[in-house]
Amino acid sequence: MTTLSEAIERFLVHLKAIKNGSDHTIRSYRTDLQSFQTFLAKERPGVKGPEGVDKQCIRHFLAELSYQRAARRTVLRRLAALRSFFKHLKREKLITGNPLEEIETPKLPRGLPKSLEYIQVERLLSQPDTAAYLGMRDRCIMELLYSSGLRVSEVAGLNCEDFDTKNLRLRVRGKGKKERVLPITKTAAKWIQELIGHPDTLAEKGEEALFLNKWGKRLSVRSIDRNFAKYLLASGLSADVTPHTIRHTIATHWLEKGMDLKTIQQLLGHNSLATTQIYTQVSTKLKRETYEAAHPRMKKK
Repeated sequence: MTTLSEAIERFLVHLKAIKNGSDHTIRSYRTDLQSFQTFLAKERPGVKGPEGVDKQCIRHFLAELSYQRAARRTVLRRLAALRSFFKHLKREKLITGNPLEEIETPKLPRGLPKSLEYIQVERLLSQPDTAAYLGMRDRCIMELLYSSGLRVSEVAGLNCEDFDTKNLRLRVRGKGKKERVLPITKTAAKWIQELIGHPDTLAEKGEEALFLNKWGKRLSVRSIDRNFAKYLLASGLSADVTPHTIRHTIATHWLEKGMDLKTIQQLLGHNSLATTQIYTQVSTKLKRETYEAAHPRMKKK
């Protein structure tokens, strides 16, 4: 009989090898599934393998998360991980029934993404000390976040060869390792060129990463987040601003400047246009301008 631990490991291998799951995705699934495994070991020790998991196990697990006052997003993420896991087990014929089939997913109210004004973006970008190599590196990172709406994981995964200096383009590896080629601003390109040619570069021989830590190795997502938080504090902006806020900001600014949703979807790497449409709700300015332009009773200047 396959144990739950073995089943989880086989599922994670499947995600990595077949589904091209990123290291971050694999870690998240491992955390969520091991949380369920720990719960079973404590509350249902008689359940040794996935076949012994029934809908009551799932409901008790969700109840325990509620008792612990876990964030709703955490509950939804763990439930989604369990759905993927047991769906895979049934497809592989390791179980005969899926205990998640009768479990409904609670709805999560979708809030509007936070966006900054351009003057706030400028204030944030001006924080790194670009006289030093590491400060220039951080300025480059923030320029790219705003220039092309990159995710932090996409920034961390950039290599020097991904930068096309002639055509001002970047090759980016997004979710599911899907590649897309994005334009970048001349400003961002200038910072990147200066970083690559910096006399104090930390790059070790054979290291292909564009952004490096102080040991000359690829800069991690966690380090980018930590450095961003430092500059955010120095800027005096709201503490709930994150690197992802910059992605939301440029998407909103693109929309306000007249870029169509389909183009924004392609630039951001969204699989669905519905995901991109959230930005139409962010810009009240855009709504007002559209209203005034379309209404026959509005006076034309």
